Parts: sequence; C-alpha cells; structure tokens
Amino acid sequence: MEPAVAGGFSPEQFREACAELQQPALAGAEWQLMMETLGISIYRLLDQQTGLYEYKVFGVLEDCPPALLAEVYMDLDYRKQWDQYVKELYEKECNGETVVYWEVKYPFPMSNRDYVYIRQRRELDVEGRKIYVVLAQSASVPQFAERPGVIRVKGYKQSLAIESDGKKGSKVFMYYFDNPGGQIPSWLINWAAKNGVPNFLKDLAKACQIYRQKT
Repeated sequence: MEPAVAGGFSPEQFREACAELQQPALAGAEWQLMMETLGISIYRLLDQQTGLYEYKVFGVLEDCPPALLAEVYMDLDYRKQWDQYVKELYEKECNGETVVYWEVKYPFPMSNRDYVYIRQRRELDVEGRKIYVVLAQSASVPQFAERPGVIRVKGYKQSLAIESDGKKGSKVFMYYFDNPGGQIPSWLINWAAKNGVPNFLKDLAKACQIYRQKT
C-alpha cells in the first residue's frame, strides 16, 4: 500500500539517513558487499518477498562540494540534460506537497516505466556537521493517472545524505529500492541496478563539474 501525498516524512527518517554517514547500519541483516569501485562501496540486501535487492551506497565524490551536489541532485530541469534515461520529468503541487513525475526510457522491447513520488530536502546540523538529506518515496496521487504503454513503478524508495569529506568533495550515503514490475526477470533487474547505481553516481559527479563551470 502506497502512502497518500499528505504527511511526508518524519524527523526520524531524516535522522536515520544522517546516522548512516557516521556509522553504516549493516549489522543484524544479511547485507552483502557487492562491489567497490572509484571510492564507492555498494551493499545489497535480498528482499524475500520480491526477489529483488535493496541497495546501500557509501563513498566519496571528489571535487563535488556538498551544497553543489545537493543542488544538482534537486534540479530536475538540469537532470534532463545529463541523464540520458529521462523521457519526462517535472514537479507539481498536489494537496500542499510537491510531487514529482518521472518517466524513464527502457530499451526495446520493454515498456518505459514511470514514477510518481514525493521528496523532501532538509539541511541538518549534527554535532556541528552540516548534512544535506533528501528523502523520496512513491505515492498514490490521483492527479497522475497511469498512462497506456507505460508501467507505473509503485515500490520506489530512496534516501540521500551528503556532508563534506573534509576536503573539496562530499561524503555520500544513498539507499535505493524499486520494483519496476512487468515481465522482467529479477536477475535482469538486479543486474541493471548493479551497473546503474555506480554509473548514476559517476554521471552525477560529472554533472556537478559542468554545473559549476556554468555558474
């Protein structure tokens, strides 16, 4: 059951994302180190119900200051320039909440997927450390009807926490899960996520460099 738009996220959810930067919560569950690449460590946890994996990502993006990284991540118009998989992406106010619509290009012969989700960004002070947190999760919003030929993703959750690495870059934590539905084998979905997460972070870091040069 997806949440309705009203309500948003609790302060505890923001605190949990912050805590992962200081002490990754990997104990007490079967989190497996999946890969380490370019200073990024990716862990996964099997969701028994869906056969899909949840992912946690820890690492440093060099030469991407936290404020810049958070700004680029939140800028949907700019994402349409650097993310090749975006078909359509925009925000709309619904019942006092900002709702995002996002259609993702899938390769032929698969149908495109779309997401309807809420997201919130906060800046927290944790013992003198400034941390940017962005939370997102899919929501049921009547104003966004499902489209013919496009499969609606209804199990999307993402958390992002960013702070300074003490130099010129950012220390990053990201949690990610979605279930794209349709007739796609779980092994193919998991393979795409394994490759897509580090590629997304590399593209995001590159986008930060270009964004900084423009401003």
